[in-house]
Amino acid sequence: VKLSITCTLKLSCGYNQLYHYIDVKKTWTEAQQYCRENHTDLATVSDMEGLKRLLRKSPERTDAWIGLYDQTNGIKRWYWSLPGVEFNENKTEWKSGEPNDCNTENCGCILKSLKWNDISCGERGHFLCYDEKLILIKENKTWKEALYYCRDHHHDLVTITNLDEQRWVQEKAKKASTDYVWTGLRYACSLDFWFWVRGEVVSYKNWAADGLMDDCDIFKTTPLGTFEFLKKKY
Repeated sequence: VKLSITCTLKLSCGYNQLYHYIDVKKTWTEAQQYCRENHTDLATVSDMEGLKRLLRKSPERTDAWIGLYDQTNGIKRWYWSLPGVEFNENKTEWKSGEPNDCNTENCGCILKSLKWNDISCGERGHFLCYDEKLILIKENKTWKEALYYCRDHHHDLVTITNLDEQRWVQEKAKKASTDYVWTGLRYACSLDFWFWVRGEVVSYKNWAADGLMDDCDIFKTTPLGTFEFLKKKY
């Protein structure tokens, strides 16, 4: 079976996500437009270690816009600018007492302390852009061909370890020309277990109802409709 591929990009210094501090002052909307034109989007703060490395690298960094905004429709609900990534109320880094929505503060920034603050979207400030590490290869290949292609030209076949990553992959997979895309999940027939080819343990699972079988020579794909784990012979 030949399918489209999702590869991860090779990033320097082992960053899980690659952030860029932009030393130009813009409004939140202007910052979002800049990031989308020159990078991927305003930063989604899910890699605190990456941000700490950026802070150590740029100790003079000031407060900066991130991709956090609240739609002004009367219902207070926060969103990330990056499509497909849901805002998790249980995973926030708000400064104590924030968000307080003082004078209609509908956009989020990150302080030098790495805590979040809400301020007016019309304020002008520096900002953090984000480069994605995921690309869709619109070439139909077998799983083994896809593995070699990603390792030769990028980094590896994609690994999905949580729901946010699943949503991120599914947004990219919507643009595939095939009904499924290969990912880096493989079954070890002799050892009788599934593993990610980059070495991660399979802790996050989203198997389709008829998707899990102990069958050699079958590998994981991400289907475009249900976005559950299925297997296809390579």
